[in-house]
Amino acid sequence: MSIHGNSNFRRDFYAALGQLLYAVADADGIVSSTERDELLELIRSRLMHRETLTDPYGTNDAWYSLFGFDTAEEEIMTAEEAFLSFADFLESHRDRIDMETRETCLLLADRLATSYRHTNRKERQMLQRIREILLTRDDLAHPASDQTSTPELT
Repeated sequence: MSIHGNSNFRRDFYAALGQLLYAVADADGIVSSTERDELLELIRSRLMHRETLTDPYGTNDAWYSLFGFDTAEEEIMTAEEAFLSFADFLESHRDRIDMETRETCLLLADRLATSYRHTNRKERQMLQRIREILLTRDDLAHPASDQTSTPELT
């Protein structure tokens, strides 16, 4: 997973990812405790080991996903608002988020959707929209540069 940018950009990415995951959890209008527990596990198992940067307080930047999720919940965002917020972020920064990172976002969304009584119709619809914005962009079909040698930014 490679997120191309400084630590502030990376934190913004994780916060936007948290909003995306909130959109999945809230697609059916209810964020369950099971979904929240799964979110914590996903951050621990799928994000923390990939992220080496921490904020000034020593918090791994991957935890900003939880902050983004919590903020969306506290602001009582609808699933649609949270989804659109992530879509806007992706659109503004598409060249800084590689395919592996996009696939990780989709994997996290899929796992979160199945964590509580499997995936329902509204969650499947949300996942399809997420798949479309993450994996069917023109910039992925015609990359501006060869990213195979792009190093991880520190």
